[in-house]
Amino acid sequence: MNTINLNGKTILVAGAAGLLGKVLVEKLLSAGANVLALDCNEHNLQSLEQVWQGETRLTCIVVDIAEAVSIRNALACAERKYGSVDGAINTIYPRNSNYGKKFFDVTYADFCENTTLHLGGYFLFMQQCAEYAVYKKTNFSLVNMSSVYGVIAPRFNIYAGTEMTMPVEYAAIKSALIHLSKYVASYVNSSNFRVNVVSPGGLLDKQPELFLEAYKENTLGKGMLNVDDVAGPVLYLLSDAAQYINGQNLIVDDGFTL
Repeated sequence: MNTINLNGKTILVAGAAGLLGKVLVEKLLSAGANVLALDCNEHNLQSLEQVWQGETRLTCIVVDIAEAVSIRNALACAERKYGSVDGAINTIYPRNSNYGKKFFDVTYADFCENTTLHLGGYFLFMQQCAEYAVYKKTNFSLVNMSSVYGVIAPRFNIYAGTEMTMPVEYAAIKSALIHLSKYVASYVNSSNFRVNVVSPGGLLDKQPELFLEAYKENTLGKGMLNVDDVAGPVLYLLSDAAQYINGQNLIVDDGFTL
């Protein structure tokens, strides 16, 4: 049973067709919110729309997170349809085809492109949401998704025996995102506009068993998280119960960072 009440609130979900985004759309609707689902992948967005066919509290829109006008159009659409915009959650994870290489194999061009795509997208989304809240003089709660690897150095030993690694771009992006969120909260300097970060541990997504076992040894027993484990903290930060939590980073990792 969902105990967080978001009745009447309108929330934007960027990256709504992704692993985390789809679950957040479901949880937000269950909590009573109106949801504007944003994604750059039209096909995946159409599939999401079909799942919720007939749900009037859900609107799906193709949005380019790298274009300010595209974000502004989404905010305007939400306001026209539901009367206001009360918050947003950004789950985007853009990257180029070379993303995920080991440190010595990453080129300067790929590093710059991936940090621009990912961190740049978060910057622009934060900027446009903050500008909307200030201009409209309305309460607005924004939640950004970082990671435990934005907080601590990677534990490379848990990748031993697999083809996996922890990309250097990811560490740079997620650590910068935490501080960028604090910057924006401080710059806007108003309790009416809140921007916070959720930093989850690893999310279960068909990883090799060897990795899952090694990862679990670094937690208090849960191991990799299910997407549902992250949704609750996100909804809390979007709710009025978190009204004066601003510029903070909430770590959800079952002790991985201890």
